[in-house]
Amino acid sequence: MIQRWQPQPTPTWITCVPSLTRPQLVSNFAQRLAHKLDLPFKTAVIKIRQNRPQKQMNNSYQQTHNLDGVFEIDTSQINSSAVFLVDDMVDSRWTFTVIAALLRSTGSGRVFPVALALNSLSS
Repeated sequence: MIQRWQPQPTPTWITCVPSLTRPQLVSNFAQRLAHKLDLPFKTAVIKIRQNRPQKQMNNSYQQTHNLDGVFEIDTSQINSSAVFLVDDMVDSRWTFTVIAALLRSTGSGRVFPVALALNSLSS
């Protein structure tokens, strides 16, 4: 999929959306993907508090509010080039949006989200 996609600029590193309930799930996949693509994996995103699942939120306001203060960026891990941001399930897409904004605000290049599955058919 990624080879067919060919995002521009081509990402030079990979990070992922961390989980406090299943800390190894996405991280392990992202590390294997990084190895397959011959890119470094960095734990740039840190989840600092638990929040409710996005699919339990009723609208965009609740979804964005649910993510307020949930993630922070380890600036020592940031690379100024483009990055793949990996997550397992996508519900609202707000998690990708919020983390991409945090990455960009701390010096990352363009952020390309990669999800293993779409949990909702809404656009």
